Amino acid sequence: MDDGQPIFLQVAQRLEAGILDGSFPEEEPVPSINELATFYRINPATALKGVNVLVDEELLYKRRGVGMFVAAGARGRLLAQRREEFAARHVRPMLAAAAELGITTDEITTLMERES
Repeated sequence: MDDGQPIFLQVAQRLEAGILDGSFPEEEPVPSINELATFYRINPATALKGVNVLVDEELLYKRRGVGMFVAAGARGRLLAQRREEFAARHVRPMLAAAAELGITTDEITTLMERES
């Protein structure tokens, strides 16, 4: 765990990463609160708080008496969210800087192809 961020958010992010990479497929269960608490050596209440972040975002849902499951469409929603964050954090500022320098979209494309 990273000291710079609340532990419950780190739990949520690691579950998100598992959804994105397919470790936790849609409509399949995720580890229980107790399993998460044991694995990360944290309080179960902290693990629950991290899971509830994803429940609130409708990425996980609870089946009473069975456990938590990945919601249908969760991976697609996460990908869309991450792409939007990428655009906001990287693409839009790059395009604004390019416009200030008079760099065209075609020139940006050429630069990106050359660098990849």
